[in-house]
Amino acid sequence: MRILGVSAFYHDSAAALIEDGRIVAAAQEERFTRKKHDAGFPDHAIKFCLSHAGIGLQDVDFVAFYDKPFLKFERLLETYLAFAPRGFRSFNMAIPVWLREKLFQKDLLRKKFRDFDPAFDWKNKLLFAEHHLSHAASAFFPSPFEDAIVLTMDGVGEWATTSVAQGHANSLNVTKEIHFPHSLGLLYSAFTYYTGFRVNSGEYKVMGLAPYGEPEFANLILDNLIDLKDDGSFRLDQSYFDYCTGLRMTNAKFDALFGGAARAEGELLTQRHMNLAASVQAVTEEVILRLTRGLAKETGAKNLCLAGGVALNCVANGKVLRDSQFENIWVQPAAGDAGGALGAALAAYHIYQDQPRLPAGPDSQSDSMQGSYLGPEFEQSDIQQRLTEAGAKFMVPDDDVLIGDTALALAQGKAVGWFQGRMEFGPRALGGRSILGDPRSPVMQKTLNLRVKFRESFRPFAPSVLREDAADWFDMDTDSPYMLMVADVKESRRLAMSEEEEALFGIDKLNVPRSDIPAVTHVDYSARIQTVHADTNPRYHALIRQFKKETGCPVLVNTSFNVRGEPIVCTPEDAWRCFMGTDMEVLVVGNCFLLKEDQDPALKLDYKDAFELD
Repeated sequence: MRILGVSAFYHDSAAALIEDGRIVAAAQEERFTRKKHDAGFPDHAIKFCLSHAGIGLQDVDFVAFYDKPFLKFERLLETYLAFAPRGFRSFNMAIPVWLREKLFQKDLLRKKFRDFDPAFDWKNKLLFAEHHLSHAASAFFPSPFEDAIVLTMDGVGEWATTSVAQGHANSLNVTKEIHFPHSLGLLYSAFTYYTGFRVNSGEYKVMGLAPYGEPEFANLILDNLIDLKDDGSFRLDQSYFDYCTGLRMTNAKFDALFGGAARAEGELLTQRHMNLAASVQAVTEEVILRLTRGLAKETGAKNLCLAGGVALNCVANGKVLRDSQFENIWVQPAAGDAGGALGAALAAYHIYQDQPRLPAGPDSQSDSMQGSYLGPEFEQSDIQQRLTEAGAKFMVPDDDVLIGDTALALAQGKAVGWFQGRMEFGPRALGGRSILGDPRSPVMQKTLNLRVKFRESFRPFAPSVLREDAADWFDMDTDSPYMLMVADVKESRRLAMSEEEEALFGIDKLNVPRSDIPAVTHVDYSARIQTVHADTNPRYHALIRQFKKETGCPVLVNTSFNVRGEPIVCTPEDAWRCFMGTDMEVLVVGNCFLLKEDQDPALKLDYKDAFELD
């Protein structure tokens, strides 16, 4: 049985294909259209999934959509009625769009799928799952657990913003929900907006900025914005927010509470903005910890699964892991709306069709996500032809030489574009479409941010570490293959700081080396860890192992292969353009090894302003 899952029309559209319960393919539409967070119908992603399986839409048994458009329309309408006459202007602007995109979305989907197959039996094949059920299914069914509590947290689906489900075998039952407008995701997005970043794309910047600040506004948030109960349930005081009826997240009352207007995009970041970021991060962690502690106490469950956009907050995930209320935690790597496509397909298969789950892997940590390497891949001959047509000059060494030369280039401090195997599904580059660097370099973080990624200097980078060496370098001895857990750098790897360095505030902390691997050590000694496993990514594992032979260090800097505002690269041509438009010195695509000095300078691209800033 084949089921195609689709998410679309909000942000991060995607498609996923499962066959007899096994995940065959999954990808976000943005990777193909080169439009970040593309919300359009995922034509390209669907075509990829079908092509990868060698089938057409006529060979698919069901198509599952990730939410219920009519329920979403009901929520939008009821919200405006509840707040009327406030917000009539935005209501008047929005209603034509809602009528077209929400109320008649089923008809729109029918037309889109008939473009693939004019005979598509939409009356019997097209299914709809509730938004939070799609998230929950994406977290539980691929997890290694027979039983688990599933916590889903995001901005909003139809009505739910936070939900709890109990998973057992092939069943998944939602037991609790918090409804719109009370939303942890929207609270975080309100501060994303207020600190001058873009909602639905800049939340991770707030998380990265938080360690530079002090949570001086946390009590102000808890005393005024959110009524937080001991079990983690909460309500937001809507008098401070405009997201229900307005065209912005916060209002004048919010401004007055926090002492000023929202930061304009591009305005200089100050210590106050850093403290605001630290404060909403601290409150978010407190809410999540109360939720998870309450669920552990109430259910006695040993396993926890997380999904929804808030589950991408890896700092909070790390706190939950260290809190040890649950023995095991598993987070869906595509936790946001893209993962809803996969969840909808899995929900249709296991719940609607009552099909059993596949047997678990050889150990308790084995999941069915295949390392999240579920996107397109390219044959070596195809890579060579594409690069040749682009004008690239390259060598094609054998595997051992390729790994050795790449490790040596990294040890020499060069930035390396690394394009291998299948593209990752989800927002993180995991060694398939990555830019790599030497974590021991005190200048690598600044170099990658400013000369390669063209992004804010405060942004941290993640370490990829051999799983077998993780506990020697970080305060964590568990799997973290999807870069969704934060832990501290081991005390023995830290560098002592002078009194003057300890006294620094804010962004001044940035350039102080604080460990043996300064390029991946954040200002609070934390790191967003990816453990690399030989079974899911043998080539990346071999590269880090060779780097360890060269340097004694089993860690690499790993950041996504793109520049600020650009989706992660998908094709060899995307990788080539990014390479030629940045200060990357080396590019490795399959077995093709490219040095920047060998390339025709006339092919250099003005890449910095090619994409809209995120």
